[in-house]
Amino acid sequence: MVDIGDKTETRRIARATGTIRMQPDTLKLIRQGDAKKGDVLGIARIAAIQGTKRTSDLIPLCHPIALASVAVEFEIAEPDTIRCVVTAETVGRTGVEMEALTAASIALLTIYDMCKAVDRGMILGDIRLLEKRGGKSGDWIAE
Repeated sequence: MVDIGDKTETRRIARATGTIRMQPDTLKLIRQGDAKKGDVLGIARIAAIQGTKRTSDLIPLCHPIALASVAVEFEIAEPDTIRCVVTAETVGRTGVEMEALTAASIALLTIYDMCKAVDRGMILGDIRLLEKRGGKSGDWIAE
């Protein structure tokens, strides 16, 4: 593990995103709340938040951190795509990029799991960091 003991605690924020493409009828089920397993986006939001809290258990050598907040947003792009954007924040000695990226991935996997009975061909993609703020290296924003 990288030694972060001498680093200064600062406010750190990271935003990550990802998408899931599906058949239009699958998106319609999600929008209408008619999926057999329940509120797909509500459960995916909870899964994303849980994912941030478990990141250090999933990613080897990733520091466990105390999160200050996690926000999960879903944007529906008709006719067939849901975009997830996660913002994670902490005050600490290491960033929250991995937590935000893990959360976006877990949210999309949850959507897949909840809808796979009607659409096994869903495609997850475009998972990436949008921005990070704070820390020794400063701010970074994706082009």
